[in-house]
Parts: sequence; structure tokens; C-alpha cells
Amino acid sequence: MNEQAQPGVKPGVDQFDVEAVNAAGKRPALYAPRKKIFPKRASGFFRQLKWVIMIVTLGIYYLTPWLRFDRGEFAPDQAVLVDLANRRFYFFFIEIWPQEFYYVAGMLVMAGVGLFLVTSTVGRAWCGYTCPQTVWVDLFLLVERFFEGDRNQRIKLDKGRYDFNKIWRRVAKHTSWILIGVATGGAWVFYFADAPTLFADVVRFEAPAIAYFTILILTATTYTFGGLMREQVCTYMCPWPRIQGAMLDEFSLTVTYNDWRGEPRTKHAKKAIKEGKVVGDCVDCNACVVVCPMGIDIRDGQQLECITCALCIDACDNVMDKLGKERGLISYATLNDYNSNMQLATDGGDRIHPERLRDKAGRLVDAVTHTSLQTIIRWRTLIYFCVWAAIGVAMLIVLSMRDRLDVNVQHDRNPLYVMLSDGAVRNGYDVKILNMTPEPRTMKLSIVGLPGGEMTLASSQNDPQQVIVLDVEPDRVLPLRVYVRADPKLLREQPTRFTFRVEDVFGDESSEELVKFETPKIGE
Repeated sequence: MNEQAQPGVKPGVDQFDVEAVNAAGKRPALYAPRKKIFPKRASGFFRQLKWVIMIVTLGIYYLTPWLRFDRGEFAPDQAVLVDLANRRFYFFFIEIWPQEFYYVAGMLVMAGVGLFLVTSTVGRAWCGYTCPQTVWVDLFLLVERFFEGDRNQRIKLDKGRYDFNKIWRRVAKHTSWILIGVATGGAWVFYFADAPTLFADVVRFEAPAIAYFTILILTATTYTFGGLMREQVCTYMCPWPRIQGAMLDEFSLTVTYNDWRGEPRTKHAKKAIKEGKVVGDCVDCNACVVVCPMGIDIRDGQQLECITCALCIDACDNVMDKLGKERGLISYATLNDYNSNMQLATDGGDRIHPERLRDKAGRLVDAVTHTSLQTIIRWRTLIYFCVWAAIGVAMLIVLSMRDRLDVNVQHDRNPLYVMLSDGAVRNGYDVKILNMTPEPRTMKLSIVGLPGGEMTLASSQNDPQQVIVLDVEPDRVLPLRVYVRADPKLLREQPTRFTFRVEDVFGDESSEELVKFETPKIGE
């Protein structure tokens, strides 16, 4: 049969391809203006879990700068401190110097691998429970409900005219949001200086300008992201929704609407049953929709906006309890379990028959309703966990074995050497001795492997010697200008390699650095 080509379509071009191109041309904008969402307060296990996590995470954030840890009289006693002035990072008994920044890089790698592990196992659980955006939005919603009421009251207030009642509630809400933002910015700057001292300076307006600027910026971002943009941040600004697809497989747990059990849905189940119709457990009450902080309907399937907070599970379970039905119409489930149940419910056809999964008493008997150990322990998660654990163990080993004494030496570039009147050759070096402990130490600087070699400090009038004893302040770098001299006749190689050695006089720590001693070439 000859097919008549549509106007503007070249002969031989597949009609489906044309429709796809036309559909693509009508694709909606990549960014949509925010539609106000008024999530209803949920109750249940996952809501309680989110409350606990919110309290713990906010407590850690706000209280950590005020914790004290005794490191001795020569070091700060703030437990967690990023000391930018002295280029130090303190975390309880751990002190990180700038050259040890690889520890911070290792922690960031562990965080990334840990995020892959969590996502591949339980989906976007990080986004739903511990992401700062989620935690602060939960806090802002708590304030909003306190001043404006639950969902229906907030919708009514939003649509109403601006009278005294609406104005004072809105002003109180936004003022509280701003104060939370100020507290957020204030807590952040306390990580970079002694918290009690900086707090007093901030209150007296004696703190550095950068402190006020940082508080202002974080106040604005917290207020904007947590109060005004909310779900827009997760949908458009966060890259993770677009990455998580690569992390999931058929055994990853995600929040799922089990339509093999819920369809066909109806609000009039008793009437439909009397008429001989097949009905599912979903009564189309929209309880799962009104509690969703992202404003989506989980019954439409997996969506980019879903943060896996599982509040829809709590809402649906409460409805099932009232109807006397089993929980789990919306649940954490894997694609593998979902497909197995769909195959049982449809029996290879297109129509869902949920009654095939139940016995005569109406109980689910054939459906897969539990999570097997295979969901968690599989090759992908094992690899992620092993990599994560290996990085952590390696960092702990290196951290426990690291020396708290170091020496850095740099040879003069010009001139490389100086000929002295007595025929000896002198080289200049910049030596830095690092005492990475919170206590003063007595160090012994010596040269090893340079026949007849002697040294002297540029600031000293003493005669050249092979060993110099120095006092180094706690947690400080001692810079030295050192001149080393030797008779070139005693040296077999040009240049000659030797070692600067630093030892703790009253301890067993030492550090060495191999350097060159430059001399004139033969014939010069």
C-alpha cells in the first residue's frame, strides 16, 4: 500500500522520526518559574527519622565551634579550627599543615565514594535526609508552619488579601528566616577563629570586615535557598539528580509506587467492587502528593525532582492503616522486585490484576514485599565500600606514622658557589625547620656526607662547625640562612651530594633532606 507523504516531509523519512523531531521542537523550557508548594506535615517513621537527623546535623554545625580541646599552652584550644592566619587545620588531636593538604583531599574523595555507595544502595538518601539544603528547608518549613499553620491554612492565607493577620505572620516568618540565616553565617565564621573571642568582637562591631561580609553572604544564600527557592535548588542548581541515574541499577532501593498493587485506582472502591470491577488499593486520596516537599506525584514513576525523603511512604501507610489494608503501597523497592511483581500481576498481558497476588483472605502472598540481602551486598556496592574503606585505612595509617619534625632546604640559584680566599668553596642555603608539635623543642642541625664540610649561620659570629643546636618555638617554622664551606680538593664528585639532618635533642624524631654542594668544574 502506498503511503502519502505529509507536507514538508521528504519521501523515505520515517514518520516516527518526524514526530520525534516535531515533539523536540515543542519541548518546554529548561527552566520553569517556581510554583508555590505547601507541603502538609507528615507523621510516621521516616518523618521522625528526618527530625532526628535534622536535630543532629544542625547541632553539629552550630555547636562544634564552641567545643574545646586541650592541646597545651602553646596551641589553640578550639576543637575544630581552620586557622588561616597560621595556615593550620585543627580537628581535636589532629593538626594538618599546608603541605599535608592531601589528607583533606582524601576526605573529599571518601565523601564522593561514600555518596556513590549510598546512592547505589538506597537512591538519593543523602538528598532526602542529610543534604544541607534539605535540612535547612525542613527547618524553614517548621518555622513557616509555626506562624502560618499547616497546608490548608497556608494556602488560604496565601490567597487572602493583605490584612493585619497576614502581614504580621509573613513578617514574623521572614524575620525568623533571616535570623536563622544570620546564625548560619555566624556559625560558619566561628570555624575560622576562636569562637568566643570572635563572637564578642562581632557583637561589639570590632571584628574584621571579612567576618561581617561572610555572615552577610551566608545569610542571603541561606534565606534565598532555604526560604524562597527551596525545591528549585534541587531541581535546577544541584547536579546530583542528573548524575544519580548512572549510580542506580536494578537492585538499588528507591521510593516506588507499587502500581501492581494500587491500580486501577478509584475513590469509590466499594461501589466498583459491587459492580464487579477490579480495583487496586490506591484510593486516589493524594495524601502522597500533599506531603511531598517537591510537589510531585510519586505515582507517576521515578522523577528527577524526587529526593527520596520517603514522606510519601508515611502518608500512604497512614491511609492504608485507616482502611485496614497492608502497608507498603508506596515503599522502598528495587526495580528487580517491581518487575517480578508486575509480571505476576499482569501475567504477560497489559492489564493489571492485583487480586492475583492475594489469597482468599485478601493478604499478599505471592508479591515480593521484602528486601533481600542481595540488594545491599553486590559487586557494585562491595567495590565502592572497599575503595572507601581502603582510602580511610590508608589515611589512618599515614596519619599515625607521620613525623612531627621536618626540614626543607633550598640551594641558592645565583651564585651557585663562592670561592673564599683560603681556597675553600662556600654554598648558601635557605633552611626551614618545622616543629609540628604544640611544644617547644631543641633541635640539632648537622651535615652528613660532605668531607671536611662545616657550616655557619648568617646571623651568627661563631666559627664554622658541623653541628648547630637550635631552639624552635612550638608549632612554628624556623627559617635559617646557612652557609656551608668545604675544601674542593677533598671532594671526589662535582657537584657533591650531602644531607642536612635535623634531630630532636630530647626525642627520637629526625628528618633529612639531600642537597647538592656546588664547586668549580675542573679546569675553571
